[in-house]
Amino acid sequence: MKPSSFRRPALVVACSIVVASVSFGFVAPATADIVSAPVGLSAPDAALELAAIGTYETGIFDESAAEIVTYFAAKQRLLVVNAAQAKVEVLSIADPSAPEKLFDLQTTGVTASDGSVVPMGAVANSVAVRPDGLGAIAVESDVKTDAGWVVFFDAAGNGTALGAVRVGALPDMLTFTPDGSRIVVANEGEPAEDYSVDPEGSVTVIGVPSGIAPADQSAVSTADFHAFEAGGTAHLPAGVRIFGGREDAGTGVPDRPVSENLEPEYATVSADSTTAWVTLQEANAIAEVDLATATVTAIRDLGVVDRMTVPFDASDEDGAIAIRSWPVLGFPMPDSIDSYEVDGATYLVTANEGDSRDWEGYSEVARVKDLAEEGPGPVCADAFDAALGLNGVPTDAAALLEDGALGRLTITTADGFDEERGCFTQLYTFGSRSMSIWDASGEQVWDSGDAFERIIAEAVPEFFNSNHSESGFDGRSDDKGPEPEGLTIGVVDGRTYAFVGFERVGGVAVFDVTEPTDATFVTYLNNRNFAVSAEDDGPAGAGDLGPEGLTFIPAEESPTGGALLAVGNEVSGTTTLFSVAPTELDPAPVPPAPNPGTPAPVTPAPNPGTPAPVTPAPISPAPVAPAPVAPDPTTPAPAAPSAPRPSTGTGSTGAADEESRDEDELAYTGTDSRLAAGAAAAAALLMLGGAALVLIRLRRRSA
Repeated sequence: MKPSSFRRPALVVACSIVVASVSFGFVAPATADIVSAPVGLSAPDAALELAAIGTYETGIFDESAAEIVTYFAAKQRLLVVNAAQAKVEVLSIADPSAPEKLFDLQTTGVTASDGSVVPMGAVANSVAVRPDGLGAIAVESDVKTDAGWVVFFDAAGNGTALGAVRVGALPDMLTFTPDGSRIVVANEGEPAEDYSVDPEGSVTVIGVPSGIAPADQSAVSTADFHAFEAGGTAHLPAGVRIFGGREDAGTGVPDRPVSENLEPEYATVSADSTTAWVTLQEANAIAEVDLATATVTAIRDLGVVDRMTVPFDASDEDGAIAIRSWPVLGFPMPDSIDSYEVDGATYLVTANEGDSRDWEGYSEVARVKDLAEEGPGPVCADAFDAALGLNGVPTDAAALLEDGALGRLTITTADGFDEERGCFTQLYTFGSRSMSIWDASGEQVWDSGDAFERIIAEAVPEFFNSNHSESGFDGRSDDKGPEPEGLTIGVVDGRTYAFVGFERVGGVAVFDVTEPTDATFVTYLNNRNFAVSAEDDGPAGAGDLGPEGLTFIPAEESPTGGALLAVGNEVSGTTTLFSVAPTELDPAPVPPAPNPGTPAPVTPAPNPGTPAPVTPAPISPAPVAPAPVAPDPTTPAPAAPSAPRPSTGTGSTGAADEESRDEDELAYTGTDSRLAAGAAAAAALLMLGGAALVLIRLRRRSA
């Protein structure tokens, strides 16, 4: 059975096994740094299971003390960017259950090939290592709008820098090409807070020596975006978001508005080392770069997701898990990107986090209910006419602007506004709360749709869409939900998997992407203790908060002989290692429930001059069983489920009304509510069955 055919009974069995394992203590050996009862959810036929096995703690909370992570196999070393202390820490994971810090890499005071010196206030942003040990660190200048550096080091050495070269402004991410001949650097080029300066975004291509030695400045080339300016030689698609530069901020008219506007975020390279693809997050686009010539050959906009056909939870004050249709569009705006090949064809995988321009000099961020007073104008009275009454949308347009509906939703003011009418004809959100797979030409072949929110709703309903620094219910539904950010790809037993980190609620979701057009959910694990709200109680015992960077360690390079996943968590300042192992226990077979079908797509009223909606590749029926949702924002919403501890966060709710949640039907799928009502009655029996299965598993392991 494919995970896309889940129903609640199957998930109850899977969850019962997880809960029974935790209840009887049958989990991976806990340390002082590993949560004893992590949140977990798996597909009934999951081929993999994750288990947290070891953590390194910096002791620094909410200061980006553990971000990007990479691995040097020859010495069994993890290299972790600690942006809080402007350095890269080197950890030994010879024993992955007890990572041990060895030393820091030198990133400042280094004299570069062009004669410049990396200043003491410079900040490390990214690190990468070639298999032979040549390493590189992307270092942002102490004035972020100035040109940065790439600092070289020997990953087998003691941390002393080998040299450096100058690159573009705010080098945010770098990676080696698969053949090791070049380094690709995404120079984000963010503006100053007051927009007094807005450097050009660019992609640096560095030719590196074959041995352990630094590159020379003469080997540095820059791929810029000059050809995409008005009247240039390259085509800039109309859907690429060019907005909010110095002209909009009132601090000057740039000579190259496109080049200043585009901000490269993350890069991946083709298997043959000839082409790079770079996310331009705020612009909702991907740039293609020819590495031999250091030329941007194409920019492709990523379209929008129609939220009438791809439901989501739009409010942190609806009092329920309300994953439902809304007449808004979402820009994917990916952060991380990775790539892999299938039958000689390259596929790109993106984590569609979403991001905004929100600076002192200019901000595009607003809540829907504030558009009339604080934005350029209100929502047009007829903006929702095409959607009213469809797929559970209220028939009253005014009801859509209530706090329990779209009123608190964070949207961009840079798109959807009709200057002539003085009002918004369409609303656009930041991010699509999903993972997408694209072919090399930028065509979407698959999208996870609403799967991430449904996974969270099933795995940890009491803390659905929680923030990272505090534990609470529904706190991020009005913004970007789980916020998928970090992503990496790995191969286990001949199958290709994507590992996606949820920055806010936490945890890693694993999808089998072996077939790019038919990816399937495998498992989810969150090494977090929601009973501890770090912002209120302190981080001790909270587990991992804010996963940022992920790296996959294949079995043949692992110190354990089995695949591992390393995750850097920027809020908790922890770097955690997970085993990635084939499952040893098959859940009891559960017959598939009938297919409830998929709602007919509804296209909201078009906004002239904006990109046409892109409907994601269907994953129908939903990859996980839907959680109960509020049927209509105009009717009283059921209370949130009870939490292990009260939350003081913005999105917290009062006492739970579990019965009303269970009886609440899912508006868009037609799922039979009797399944939810019967789940509680069956829970005790399923728990006993789960415990029995776990005992069988233990006997197998001891045999």
